[in-house]
Amino acid sequence: MDLQSLKNRFGIIGNSPSLNYALQVAAQVANTDLTVLIVGESGVGKEIFSQIIHALSPRKHNPFIAVNCGAIPEGTIDSELFGHEKGSFTGAVDARKGYFETVNGGTLFMDEIGEMPLGTQARLLRVLENSEFIRVGSSKVQKTDVRVIAATNKDLLTATQSNKFREDLYYRLNTVPIRVPSLRERKEDIILLFRKFAVDFAEKYRTSPIQLTDEAKQVLLNYPWPGNVRELKNIAEQISVLAEEKSITAQEMEKFLPKTTQNNLPMLVNGNQPGVGKAEFMNERDILYKLFFDLKKDVTEMKKMFFEIVQNPSMASTVSQMVEDNYRQEIPLTNRAIHESSSHNNIIPVHSSQPVILSDNRDVEESIVVDESLNIMDKEKELIEKALKKHKGKRKDAASDLGISERTLYRKLKEYDIEE
Repeated sequence: MDLQSLKNRFGIIGNSPSLNYALQVAAQVANTDLTVLIVGESGVGKEIFSQIIHALSPRKHNPFIAVNCGAIPEGTIDSELFGHEKGSFTGAVDARKGYFETVNGGTLFMDEIGEMPLGTQARLLRVLENSEFIRVGSSKVQKTDVRVIAATNKDLLTATQSNKFREDLYYRLNTVPIRVPSLRERKEDIILLFRKFAVDFAEKYRTSPIQLTDEAKQVLLNYPWPGNVRELKNIAEQISVLAEEKSITAQEMEKFLPKTTQNNLPMLVNGNQPGVGKAEFMNERDILYKLFFDLKKDVTEMKKMFFEIVQNPSMASTVSQMVEDNYRQEIPLTNRAIHESSSHNNIIPVHSSQPVILSDNRDVEESIVVDESLNIMDKEKELIEKALKKHKGKRKDAASDLGISERTLYRKLKEYDIEE
């Protein structure tokens, strides 16, 4: 089957070289029983590639089942895939066949394979290597003839390095990799896809298809499309239903596209924000980096000020009064850390109401040495302890002062073995 016929049969729109290559690989591997790993971002259409492989294979008249590994609870995924015996666990009132038994002779598409628990990964590896499986609660080994096509939007190779995915299973699945390009990588297809979706929705809602001006097309091309084809289809449907005019301008198009902003600065995490996870950790790390770099910078400026006072002692009273006035204002966490850190390093406290008197020793520059530690974990632990002491052990207040969530603070207390 030639490439254009394949696209027509499965309703695939696009002419980008990366998409064409992925389709060619899928068509070539279909006649074999090799395991295929389909890689691509969420929303690029990975499942359609599994359907193409099955439809062009000798197994096309046998069952095809798509399973979302990320949607099955960890406690039941083994039962879903391999089946179970009666009484093998609470609620197992009858014996049940799993997918590897019911799809025997066919194709099993396992989406979001990166979400599979490690224990289940070991069972899957046995199936792929020996075509054998055991039901939950049984000791009888059964044979199966199932072709596995897996898909993921994660970097499984990186996951193997952090022990979140079995390395042997990764290489067993990755016999033939197929990478589905994101919409950002096939910009020449965006307008074609949008036009196709617009016509489909016009027929569905019995209205005239929307038309885009050249400026509106450019807006579509400039948008990053994090949700890929799925997001493009949703936008086309929204505009088809909600647009007052059938000719869409750039201004009208921008109303339907989510606002995308890029902020490279560290960002404080809202302590009341649920489910922050990995993003929270990244922000927390950025905050610490910024805090310590600012700390080093301010200490350097403080030393410079001391040297100027040594050269001109008459400045001491003026500088002391200026520092006192500034300190009386609300002090951010970063400056407070600088002050507390300096007091532990034998630096003259900058909030003292007394004039700063320095020795006129010519070696004073050598005597002012800041013994600062740049170990992030030590500084983080020190800040947490000080925040808890300041707020008399109240986690919520301490977390708010530190700019992190209470959940993160609790985790840090366990991690650093800090006693409250």
